[in-house]
Amino acid sequence: MKITFSDSFWKSLKRLSMHQTWWYKTYEVFRYKIPMFFENLWYFRKELWYFRSWDYTFNLSIFARSLEKSAHTLEFHGNEVEITRMKKVSKMKRVIEIIKNLDESNYITLAENELGELKNVWGWIDDREDTPEEEEHNRRIYDRSTELEKQEFEELWQILKGQNKDEFIEIYKNLSDDEKSNHSHWEKWFDGSGIKNWWD
Repeated sequence: MKITFSDSFWKSLKRLSMHQTWWYKTYEVFRYKIPMFFENLWYFRKELWYFRSWDYTFNLSIFARSLEKSAHTLEFHGNEVEITRMKKVSKMKRVIEIIKNLDESNYITLAENELGELKNVWGWIDDREDTPEEEEHNRRIYDRSTELEKQEFEELWQILKGQNKDEFIEIYKNLSDDEKSNHSHWEKWFDGSGIKNWWD
């Protein structure tokens, strides 16, 4: 068997070689890298303005902002099949939502949505003591808010970690040859989680 290379192969090699020259690298800096730097500076302007080094929520806010752009790109410009691509987008948006809840400490509000509003929160204004029922109700809300925050924090890292692919490997091993040729098994098993999967 004779192996030949098409013209496009040689053109690709020539292009790759050209990308290693000093003059192309200089062109690339001014044409792509400097404009991208200023675009990123503008995109992250709010996060950079408020960033401080003493709290993890500032780190997460930059991460959430970067995920907004990644999710948008994947959703509207992605090349992957829709079923798995949109699962990834959904998980990215969930991570953004959790980070927002952590940053804004929304857990009292979320607990109130479940259990009802806090009672007599401003009771000190008219010097009225909380009733035992009000104290119990408020305690349930505070406990629930702590529980919600813990659950979402654990969910955040579970989403980023992703599924155990060994589980799918075991499922795949037990499929027949006909079933293996049908790729829908991966699409059904994959839930969109795992930051290593968030690329197109």
